[in-house]
Amino acid sequence: MAYERIEDHGVIGNMRTVALVTVRGAIDWYCFPRFDSPSVFAALLDDEKGGSFSIRPLEGQVIHKQLYWPETNVLLTRFLSPDGVGEIEDFMPVGPAAQAAHCQDEIVRRVKVVRGSLTFEVICEPAFDYARTRPRVTIQKNGAVFEGAGLTLALSSQVSLHATERGAAARFVLSEGETTTFVLHPLAEGCEAPPTEEQANQLFEDTVRFWRGWVSRCTSTSTARPSRMICGPTCGGCSTGYPRTGTARTRASGRRGAAGATSSTRR
Repeated sequence: MAYERIEDHGVIGNMRTVALVTVRGAIDWYCFPRFDSPSVFAALLDDEKGGSFSIRPLEGQVIHKQLYWPETNVLLTRFLSPDGVGEIEDFMPVGPAAQAAHCQDEIVRRVKVVRGSLTFEVICEPAFDYARTRPRVTIQKNGAVFEGAGLTLALSSQVSLHATERGAAARFVLSEGETTTFVLHPLAEGCEAPPTEEQANQLFEDTVRFWRGWVSRCTSTSTARPSRMICGPTCGGCSTGYPRTGTARTRASGRRGAAGATSSTRR
């Protein structure tokens, strides 16, 4: 995969760690279980060995857009093509409901097609410990298991996966109204079955409710309306901006950062 500009990323998080998601549907930075833990995906720094978790349509002419579900840290990545329109809902479950369900350390990726039909490719290739350890991959009934560097993660999938040199992959087709869900999570006992549509909807609604409650408690001296306020998962207060991806400027790199977020549309 090619390097993406930092402004072409959105951020999802659970207040313990974050993942960066490109406008093309790839998670190319993720440390687990904390912000300061070694990386699991680091293609942002090394697109050959760093590791990533990509879900993308295979159609040639695709316009990519990214935005946040209003007043939340739920990220929507949309794909518009002549053949159809699809989207990925990315989030990490948070709040009391997520804790009760023992899923607060998960990344949930729901893929939908809202018009037409699209062929997608999913590739999950973790590279543990800053890409110093290539995982041992086991394909199971409900997905794939990745073991290495004292960490074991599983990718629960409703789509049958096959092993690659560095991870697992699959191709699948979704038509209008169809949905499939992928969940990356720490392994307990075997690769768990992916959530049903009802369970995924409940996780989504609980996470939206949590973030809207979080935003409602934020204070800001900005004149921005509350509906334009995004409370970052990494901060103790909040930052303001448009609920799309990309406008905060970082001092360290001098480039445009991912935290504040304006839309990014690229062919």
